[in-house]
Order: sequence, then structure tokens, then C-alpha cells
Amino acid sequence: MKSKKMANDLPEFDDHKPNGSACRFGKHNKKPFPKATWRATKKLQSIQTDIAGSQRTPSLKIHLHAPSHGAMLLTPLRKPIPLLLLTRLFSTSPQTLPDPVSNSVHCPVTHNNPAAAAAAVLQPRNSITTIIHSLCDSRRFAEAHLRFSLAISSNFIPNDPTCNVLISRLMDAKTPFETRRIVIQLRERKGTLFEMSLVNWNRLIDGFCRIGEVGIGEMVLGEMMKRGVELGRVLLTALVGGYVRVGDLGSAEKVFDEMAERGVGPNSMTYSVFLGGVVRYRESERWRAVLDEVWRRMEDDDKCSSHAAFSNVVGILCREGMVDEVCRIAEQMPKVKGVDEGFAYAEMIDSLCRVGRHHGASRIVYIMRKKRGMRPSLVSYNSIVHGLSTDGGCMRAYQLFEEVIEFGYVPSEYTYKMRCQPDVITLNTILKAFCEAERVEEAMKILNDMMMGKFCKPDVVSFTTVIFALLKDGKAEAALSLLNKTMPERRLRPGVVTYNAVIRGLFNLGMATEAMSVHTSMASQGMGADCTTYAIILEGLFQADQIDEAKKFWDDVVWPSGLHDNFVYAAIIKGLCGAGRFEEACSFLYELVDSGVSPNIVSFNILINSACKLGLKREAYQIVGEMRRNGLSPDAITWRVLEKFYKT
Repeated sequence: MKSKKMANDLPEFDDHKPNGSACRFGKHNKKPFPKATWRATKKLQSIQTDIAGSQRTPSLKIHLHAPSHGAMLLTPLRKPIPLLLLTRLFSTSPQTLPDPVSNSVHCPVTHNNPAAAAAAVLQPRNSITTIIHSLCDSRRFAEAHLRFSLAISSNFIPNDPTCNVLISRLMDAKTPFETRRIVIQLRERKGTLFEMSLVNWNRLIDGFCRIGEVGIGEMVLGEMMKRGVELGRVLLTALVGGYVRVGDLGSAEKVFDEMAERGVGPNSMTYSVFLGGVVRYRESERWRAVLDEVWRRMEDDDKCSSHAAFSNVVGILCREGMVDEVCRIAEQMPKVKGVDEGFAYAEMIDSLCRVGRHHGASRIVYIMRKKRGMRPSLVSYNSIVHGLSTDGGCMRAYQLFEEVIEFGYVPSEYTYKMRCQPDVITLNTILKAFCEAERVEEAMKILNDMMMGKFCKPDVVSFTTVIFALLKDGKAEAALSLLNKTMPERRLRPGVVTYNAVIRGLFNLGMATEAMSVHTSMASQGMGADCTTYAIILEGLFQADQIDEAKKFWDDVVWPSGLHDNFVYAAIIKGLCGAGRFEEACSFLYELVDSGVSPNIVSFNILINSACKLGLKREAYQIVGEMRRNGLSPDAITWRVLEKFYKT
């Protein structure tokens, strides 16, 4: 601009850079990597590795600063590492002895090699353990298996406790084949010196059984027996569970015989696992005998095993739909030894609620209170009340809620200060259930009890639910009283959802004037309307045959506000077509398109349906053509309307 005299009073610049150099410098993030000075000529001579996964890209000129010990450990290596250097990295040879002060490794390499510098600061034992733990924490199990395998192949093998810890972490991936390869690799390197822990043996066999590979699980069991590892109930229970999963109950029974031959007696948990297969495959003649055996074994087992077996039995019966049997167990609960009654009843309620049998859970509550004189916990009551309210059992849910209050299960003052949402949600769910069942009087009773302090304080959702139910029941005066009087007295400000419910209800009752008054008061109180509000108002005005008012409302309010969507367009087009103004509906749609608005296919389908009802074949196909020009393709509804038109 200065040289071409396009501007005056610009300063003089003395530095003249070549064209484009400033732009190139501004776009550079860092200097490019130097070219490699050698290339690999054999397989595995050069290994591209990334020790700690993806890392943040360094900033400009970061290479000028010497990396710290931790930074070098976590920074991905940017150059190929020769196989010899990688072997040194995971070795404990005399050439790479740890320094007693820094606990790092010294390799006979030069400082000019970045890969060598990385190897010089890595801690072999600590680093590989930390890396595998980090990869497992981030759920990158495949890479963790690979890192551990590379370390073992490079003759870097941690001690047995560390290996067992790492194997236990790798088993969380639930890929027993990959974990078994690591175990085999450790045996090949360490021979008889490596001893895997009994817990890892059990988990490895259980992993194969869980995926249905029981044969491989038995193979691992044979290897375990050859190494002289003592068998336990946990291992054989896993085998029984594996055979049950594949449906081979005969082989599962043979496991019981093998357990007896080896002096390992099955416990209640083993029989409960076997019970799952008997019940699942509907062997009605056997399952009760197996269940009695579970109860008998519980008397001799410790409390932990008995509780686990009881939970498994109840879960199996609930999942298979045998609710009556669960209730029978609840009635005969004193006969079941080795299980605490409180734990047993709570487990039955929880299992029934998990499978959606909330009425069965309420029956357990009745047995506890009337026959055993026990009180369920607040958690059990909440689960049942929520489930019953969702399933439509609002009356039973309300009865249980009143029982909670009678027992003194009232949230503390701290709970109220923290806005205990489960209690408010429970009440709102009950209110919704009563309103959907058209039992508005009961809903009003609950709301009054909430306002009187008997229950938790009502919120905006509570009032909105009851107001809309009152309007559906034709009680507009009571609904408006709650909106305009009760809610302000309780310092509750209605939201846009509440106003939308009131406006829709008033229009449904034919009270268009009152509905527009609510919209006016809504604006005066600073509550902005949304697209749903405008769609409800326009639809209501058309239903009240106030077509001119609807068109004026669109021109004066909706279009200037910019809050209009496909629901608003569909309400106007549907209203005009319903009033017999098909041409005006078409003009409105074309004006929207000319204004840059792209209505969806619903608006076009409404016009096509109206044209077919009027027998306007040519106009219907014109609308289809306009639809295609706007990038829309006819859907199933479009073709169904046209097909119906041709048939008639």
C-alpha cells in the first residue's frame, strides 16, 4: 500500500524480507525431523515403537531444551530403535547395570542418538510395569499384551509377584487366549522357576468357561494339575458354570464326581450354579431336588458362601419368571439356615425389581411386615414405589409410600437442604401415574399433603403435572388458580413447559381467549416463548376457527421472533388445509421456500394429502415436483397417500 501510494502517513519499514519467508515462518510448528542416516536391511533390525501411546505435539523450539527424566520416559520415540538397543532396554546384562543413585540404566551408546538417549533414562523394571498398568487403566489391553510380550522376548522378566500382578491386570480384558499366550511365553523363558498364583489359575480357567471354551479350560486344568497346584472349589465351580452355559449338564455332573474323587466337596455355590442350568432347560423333576441340596449345603458353609449362593438362586428364579417360588421361599424363610433374614428379604426385593416384577416385590414387603414383623429398608421402598408408579400400579405405590411415613422413614434436615431428588422424583412419579389414570382427586390429595409439609415440598414439575391433569378433566378454574395464585405464594416460577401445558389445555377446552391471556401474562413476566409455544397457539387458533387471528399472529409475532421450526410450519399448513384454504396453504409453503426456509417432508405430505382429498391430481404432482426440487424424496407416507388416491 505504501509503494503504490494507496494510503498516507504509513511508517517506513527498513527490514525487507524475501517474499513468502514471513508466511512460511509463521506456519512452521517446529523444525522438520532430520533425515535418517541408515536404513534397515534385515527383518526386525529396526522397530518403530511408541512407548506410551499418543502424546501432545511439542510446541515451537521445544527441542532446544533438555528433556527431564519423566518427560523422556513418556515422550514417544521419533526414530527407529535397532533391535540390539531394544534388547538392551529390557535386559539385565552386566553392560546395562542400574545406577544405585538414579536407578536408571547406562548403555554404551553415544548421546547423539535420540533412541539411545531414551534408553539411557528408562527404568527397565519399573517402566514396563508402569506402562502395562497405565495401558490397562486406559482399557488398551491389546497394546498391554503386546508390550508385555516384547519385554519377555527381550529377556526382561520381572519377578514372580510382579508377573502375577501384571497377568491379573491383563485378565480384565476378558481375552483368555491372549493371556494364556503370555503365560506360555513366561514358562518358556523361566521354565519351572515361574509359578502362577492360584487366583490367576482360577481366573484363567473361568475366563475360558465364560466364553464357552470349556474344553480349553479343562486343558489348562490338566496343566495346572501337572504342576502340582492344589485344586479348590472355586476352580471346579467355574467348570460347572462353563458346562451349564453350553447346556452340557451331563458333563457338569461328572465334575461333581471328579471333585469327590480328589477330595474337594462341592459347596452351596457350586450347586446354585448347577441349579441355573437345571432351571434354564426346564428339568422340572430335578430342579427342586437341587434346590433342596443348596439349602442343605448352606447349613455347613460359611456365611459369605451362603449369602453368595442365596443371591445366585434368587437371581436365577427371578430371571426365569418363577416369582411364586421366590414368594414361597420368603414365606418359608426361617427354614433356610445360614442366611440372615434381613439380607435374604432385601436380596429378593432387589432381584424382583431388577426384572420388573415390582408387584412381586411388594408381596415380599407384605410377608415381611405381616408374617415376620420386619421393616424393609428405605432403599427397598424407593425401588418398589418407582417401579409400581412406572408400571401403572399407582394405588399400591401410594400405600407403600404412606407406610414409609408411618415407619418414620423421613429424610433428615440435611437431606432437605441437599434437595434429596429421589424423594421428589418418587412423588412426581406417583402424581404422574394418578393423572394418567384420570384419578385427579387422588393426585390433588397428594399435592395438598406435600404443600402441608407431610411429604417433601412440591416443585414446578409437581404443579405442572397436576395442572395439565386438571385441564384434561375440564377443571380450568382450579388449574388457573394453581398457576396464578398457589405457585407464586410458594415462590415457584412457572417455566415455559408449564405455560405450554396450560395453553394447550385451555385451547383443548375451547377457551381461546383465556389461552391468549396466559400467553400475554407469560411475556409480561419475562418468560420467553419457544417454538413449541407458537405451534400450540397456532394450532389452537385454527381449531377455534380464528384463521385471521392465526395469520396475524404469524405475521406480527412468530415470523419476526425467528423462533419457528417444522412443527410451526406444519401447524399452519394443516390449519389452512383443514379450513378449506388449500391455495393459501400452497402459497404459504412456497413463500417459505422463497424466503430461504427448507420445510421438511411433513409439510409437503400434508399438502399432498389435502390435494388428494380434493381430487386435485395435477396439483398433487406439482407439490411432489416441488418437494424434489428442494432436495427431498417421497417417503412411504407420500406413496401411500398417492396410492390411496388412485384406488379411490
